[in-house]
Amino acid sequence: MTNLAKQKELAAHVLKVGKGRVWIDPEATEEVMGALTRANIRELIDEGIIKKKNEIGVSRGRARVLAKKKALGRRKGHGSRKGAKGARGGKKRQWITKIRALRFRLKELRDEGDVDKTVYHKLYRKAKGGEIRNVSHLNDIVSNYKKEAM
Repeated sequence: MTNLAKQKELAAHVLKVGKGRVWIDPEATEEVMGALTRANIRELIDEGIIKKKNEIGVSRGRARVLAKKKALGRRKGHGSRKGAKGARGGKKRQWITKIRALRFRLKELRDEGDVDKTVYHKLYRKAKGGEIRNVSHLNDIVSNYKKEAM
């Protein structure tokens, strides 16, 4: 095998890549041996005898597929979770979501006339104190208040 190290070095410089990314056609080694200047190397590049190889990297294809599935809400079961119970959502965020839902429902009940303003205020305070678990619990409490009123 002929030594084309100098030509490879020149080609790397002309192509602005490392020596490892320079490909020289094994069929045309005689032609490449005669190339001693950058101009000669440029001619060989134009002819396609010397080319630059593609960069080798880690494919993002699989990562993109996973990301798409996670965006749809898949792959989030118990086996995929790490960290403590509150690490993924946070207690404060849970509280905010719950209290907003409760207050929204309370306002609906008041506007519909299902609860008067004193009962509304009592329930509002109970919700704030954490006594009411969720909206269905609130609805149960309201139905109990209605039964007592009758």
